[in-house]
Amino acid sequence: MLSQFSEVEGKKTLKDLYPFPPDVYPVGRLDELSEGLLILTNDINLNHKLLDPKFKHKRCYAVCVLGQVTGSAIQALCNGVDIKHNTKNYRTLAAHAQRLNNPDFPERIIPFSVNKTLGTSWLELCLHEGKNRQVRKMTAKVGFPTLRLVRTRIEKLELKDLKQGEVREMDGNLMYKLLNIKHKAIQRNVR
Repeated sequence: MLSQFSEVEGKKTLKDLYPFPPDVYPVGRLDELSEGLLILTNDINLNHKLLDPKFKHKRCYAVCVLGQVTGSAIQALCNGVDIKHNTKNYRTLAAHAQRLNNPDFPERIIPFSVNKTLGTSWLELCLHEGKNRQVRKMTAKVGFPTLRLVRTRIEKLELKDLKQGEVREMDGNLMYKLLNIKHKAIQRNVR
């Protein structure tokens, strides 16, 4: 599904998921092949604090890559790598990367063929920035293309047992606390 409300012919969007109020929108996006935690809100301040790069909110991903990820590749991800962003060269900020042992996600069919002789491995990658398709570009740059990408955490807000397509409403004040954002008490709810 696309993480947007505007309709695209032949594609499912957030509109198909739940009858959200018209002023609710996604904070950040996941591309069509990615999965995981997505915040939907009508709180403009929350949107600004999470999307403005100067606030450097941590986003963590479980990433299944083609091949057995090496220590040198993980170190390169930790140090930052050069990628293309908006047709320009960009050096990613230092990140946290480590191997993951068989995370417990539901099976998913990967929509392209994979060289099974290379095998796959998982890693956790935590960033403080969010450039378009950044995780995919980073893992490809170090020689391990991303096959599956699951956003598992934004600051202290975790995906945990939230199922694919499930929506959970949260108190806005709790959301601000989990996301480490200072604010005045609010009455709005965040989905």
